Amino acid sequence: MSHTASSATAVIQLGQGYTWEQLHPGMRLRTFGRTVTEADLVGFINVTGMLETLFIDTTWDGAMRGRPVPGALTYTLIEGLILQSMIQGTGLAMLELTQTIEAPVCVGDTVHGEIEVTAIRPTSRHNRAVVTSRIDVMNQAGQRVMTYTATRLLAGAAATPA
Repeated sequence: MSHTASSATAVIQLGQGYTWEQLHPGMRLRTFGRTVTEADLVGFINVTGMLETLFIDTTWDGAMRGRPVPGALTYTLIEGLILQSMIQGTGLAMLELTQTIEAPVCVGDTVHGEIEVTAIRPTSRHNRAVVTSRIDVMNQAGQRVMTYTATRLLAGAAATPA
């Protein structure tokens, strides 16, 4: 078997996300896990200005265990994992988001996302579709800590750069 590439051989882009045609309602996907670090918390609260005592004072004795992080940090970590594994190069816009936070996430927790595609509606232009998914964010103990529904605009195969 020859390992020489011919000029007709297509080059496959590594890390390319799913086009809307590759998805279907009921499809389930899972991200890798991500452990939340002290550096994640400090960087996030510094860049966002969320300088709440709960997040900046390690001696604060609140009602929660551990070192809690903002729900927005948890959401953005999961969105980063989804971007890297599901919509890189195909995601065009976040159109709508509804979110429920069910339990705290603390420094040292490991979270992952479980995604279920719930609806796909092709648009009339540019081979795009509106894709709705439910994302359950789970911690290392298998506890759901957040649920959100994301409605995104995704590119189709013909609209995706080679």
